[in-house]
Formats: sequence, structure tokens, C-alpha cells
Amino acid sequence: MTRLITTYGAIAGIIELILLALTMGLVADHGMLGMVLGYLSMLIALSLVFAGVRKYRDEHLGGVIGFGKALGVGLGIAAIAALFYVIGWEAWMWSTDYRFVAEFSAKALADMQAQGASAAALAQAKVDMDAFAEMYANPVMRMAITLTEIAPVALLVPLISALLLRRPGFMPARA
Repeated sequence: MTRLITTYGAIAGIIELILLALTMGLVADHGMLGMVLGYLSMLIALSLVFAGVRKYRDEHLGGVIGFGKALGVGLGIAAIAALFYVIGWEAWMWSTDYRFVAEFSAKALADMQAQGASAAALAQAKVDMDAFAEMYANPVMRMAITLTEIAPVALLVPLISALLLRRPGFMPARA
């Protein structure tokens, strides 16, 4: 089971890193569309949770798995993938000399100014962004924030997989 979790988690993590690299510019530059693409890439990568739980059920347990066992295997796979995501983000931050927050803040302030925000609103936004930048400079906080990005998908996919695959008649193994 450990080998299966590690293998499927690593493959999901690598897929997530590739998709993250491909969508990074879109996420930063296209607001809501970028965010949707980011979460869609997580969902695509974490589809390997379903595949891994199904393989474990069909090849190791004779086609029958309980909800708890399925959820445990799924969460294990998702945890490995999430670890890849956090490490990948940290590597990207390092490779870009940790410019993300400064560039994101500058773009957000420019967008606010272009939309006609008042000087007081711009000043408050600058104070808020500076406080966030200070917090985000702490690697432990940055990793925790990064983990919270993937956590909803990494919890939801194993839960749905466990609910579906606990039924032996759902996508049974081929003879």
C-alpha cells in the first residue's frame, strides 16, 4: 500500500507541477480565469487519487474496499501530491528571487488605480499588501498558505473517491 500511495502521489505531484508551470502566467495575469485554471489543474492531477484507490481496491483487496481504507489511501496520495505542490512553489519562488508578492502587489495596485480607486483606498491596500508581504516572507507561513491552496481539492477528491469506490459494483475490475 505504501508503494502505491507514494507512486500515485508522486505522479500526481509531478503532473501538478507541470500544470502549475504551464498556467503560472495565466494565474497571475488573468484573475478569476487564472484561479479557475489553477484549481482545474489541481483537479486533473488529483484524479490520480481515484485511479490509485481503484487500483488498490481491485488488485490488492479483491474488488472490495471500505470507506475508511479508501479514504486513507486517497488522503495519502493527495498528501504526497500536496507536498510536491508546496515544494514546487518554493522552488519557483527561489528561482524568481522571491519577487511574486512584490509583482502581485504592484499589479493589484495598478489595477485599483486604473479602476479609479481613491487615494485612501490605494493607501490602505498598500498597507495591507505590505503586511501580507512581511508575513509571506516567513517560509513556514508561506508553505502553510501554499498548502491551503491545494487542501480543498486534496480533501474533496479522496472523499468522493472513497464514497464511490466503497461500492464493489462501481467500476469493477475487468476480468
